[in-house]
Amino acid sequence: MPAFRFKPCFKTALAGCLALGFAASVHAEDPLKVAFVYIGPTGDHGWTFSHDQGRKAVDAKYAGKVTTTFVENVAETADSERVFRDLAQKGYKVIYGTSFGYMNQMNKVATAFPNTTFMHATGYKTGKNLGVYDIRTYEGAYMLGVVAGKMSKSGKLGVVGSIPIPEVIRNIDAFTIGARSVNPNATTRVIWVNGWFDPGKEREAALALISQGSDVLMQNTDSPAVVQAAQEKGVFAFGWDSDMTKFGGKAHLAASELNWGVIYNKTTEDVLAGKWKSSNIWWGVKEGAINIADFGPAVPADVKKLAEDRRDAIKAGKLHPFTGPLKNQAGEMFVAAGKTYSDDDLHKMNFYVEGVVGDVPK
Repeated sequence: MPAFRFKPCFKTALAGCLALGFAASVHAEDPLKVAFVYIGPTGDHGWTFSHDQGRKAVDAKYAGKVTTTFVENVAETADSERVFRDLAQKGYKVIYGTSFGYMNQMNKVATAFPNTTFMHATGYKTGKNLGVYDIRTYEGAYMLGVVAGKMSKSGKLGVVGSIPIPEVIRNIDAFTIGARSVNPNATTRVIWVNGWFDPGKEREAALALISQGSDVLMQNTDSPAVVQAAQEKGVFAFGWDSDMTKFGGKAHLAASELNWGVIYNKTTEDVLAGKWKSSNIWWGVKEGAINIADFGPAVPADVKKLAEDRRDAIKAGKLHPFTGPLKNQAGEMFVAAGKTYSDDDLHKMNFYVEGVVGDVPK
């Protein structure tokens, strides 16, 4: 007995109906096509590497139901619009843009392809088929700051900054708040490289900070160049976005590690179930999207425990890095004691907190 019922079929058309039924069955089981657009190379060991690990998590969890692809080294220029449009035209039904500078281009392409789901990392523009998502990287920066404050002998910390947007300024501030929570006299110096992935400039900035007396470095850039420079000069540094121990085992104190897979798996699940809706996802320690891990041998047990205790307090909702009293560089209170800076304010952060040396670039 055939597996399908062919109500409209006559015996002479049976073969044709069988073919149509088979085609419909295959079409119904076609995997969901998902695409990722990356600002850098997958081998950067930082931001893009961590996103690609998230893509692989989707492949593993939804094997047979989803097929993924990626395009790397896509600049935040008008040309990225061509990439997003091309992917949509090729039938990719979920498209992730993984850098802030893709925002306007994605917004434009999403309007032209209303049946495709677009998700933009770190942005703020949304639409019926355009959502945004991010990880609370400031939580990781704060935890690294706690370790830095304990490990620094000079009290002088350094940050290699990428581009002075709220996301990065917020991380520098959180790092400083964390450090000053254990060493009130700690200060942070920042050198900007005006790019996300430029190992040469990142190295130069790290060396300049070391020459200024910084003995613990953090970065908001994508390569391991800062850790490598720290190793060469006998100071400490952190992995950013992923574990960078192999690039400087003596220098590497710990890493702020991102887990984009929890977000990508949730979005994929919602699309497959037909219940995806545009939203603003901002997950952190609580949701398993970020963690401090891979502590180096130089970190004493009590410092590691302190950092992990702070992490656990954030996860439990008992600690927020931006809880007052907090002052800006001018000594003005911007968060009163017992109050917490709102998410809306954090998204717009454009100033340094007390303890950061220098001015925010205009």
